[in-house]
Amino acid sequence: MSDEEFDAFASMRQALAGKYSDTHRAEISGVCHERGIVLASHDDATDAHVAEAEAQGIAVAEFPTTLEAVRASHKAGLKVLMGAPNVVRGGSHSGNISARTLAEERLLDVLSSDYIPFSLMQGAFMLAESVENVTLNQAINMVSKLPAEAVGLNDRGAIEVDRRADLVRVSTEEEVPVVRSVWREGVRVS
Repeated sequence: MSDEEFDAFASMRQALAGKYSDTHRAEISGVCHERGIVLASHDDATDAHVAEAEAQGIAVAEFPTTLEAVRASHKAGLKVLMGAPNVVRGGSHSGNISARTLAEERLLDVLSSDYIPFSLMQGAFMLAESVENVTLNQAINMVSKLPAEAVGLNDRGAIEVDRRADLVRVSTEEEVPVVRSVWREGVRVS
């Protein structure tokens, strides 16, 4: 596209978003709630974004970009989810808020693997090592129990009676966690 064609295309798409987005979001969130599907917001930056998420019954604030949005999410009862690569790198790759900072302020609930699956285990161990008020047990809960509960999967995520017995055995080598074995519903799968 030429610059003029792209500008026209972007203007048209923005006009359509202005016309339909609110209605479609409300309809989609309504269908999800009817079916028991837990919703997450994404990249909230302002109190207004969080208020919109709260009004739609959102349960998880995925990758809020500012401390303002994180605090508003917590106040609204949303679980704050950040990517474990953010922890491993020591900050966001795009300049947003640091997951470690949120953990230090007790505002981080859930870690996700985001775009690097191995970072989930590494991030949990790094949080426990680098953030004074986070124990290894608390950090592991951020990658197991708390995410499961945030999306209504109360049959997994912890070693407790009546839970699935999904387990991971880990050892550390030169301070790096290494997965040694995995059990799914009590059956070893690796």
